[in-house]
Amino acid sequence: MIAVSLIVIGTGLIYVFALCFVNENNAKTWLSGYNTMSKAEQEKFDLKGYLGFLKSFFFNLGVYGTLIYFTLLVITDEQFAIWVWITIQLLPILLLIYKSNQFKNKK
Repeated sequence: MIAVSLIVIGTGLIYVFALCFVNENNAKTWLSGYNTMSKAEQEKFDLKGYLGFLKSFFFNLGVYGTLIYFTLLVITDEQFAIWVWITIQLLPILLLIYKSNQFKNKK
């Protein structure tokens, strides 16, 4: 139980703290997909808007995922809490993919 709890906390902290270091200046290095775009594609891409979306997305995923896991751990059993947490981590990736495509050609 302690190992899983540490993994959940660690994952949430990684989401929150990693986004503190990503900005417009280092996006060419840190953002997968953006770093492989041509210079013309990068100029068309709304990087500032995307970074704002990305930061709020992963902040919410890290914080709320962790809170939901510990709430369910208290209310239900560990097995259910783990499966819900895994689902909470995976399902929003579809939203991330969909929303990320909306930032192309926005500039």
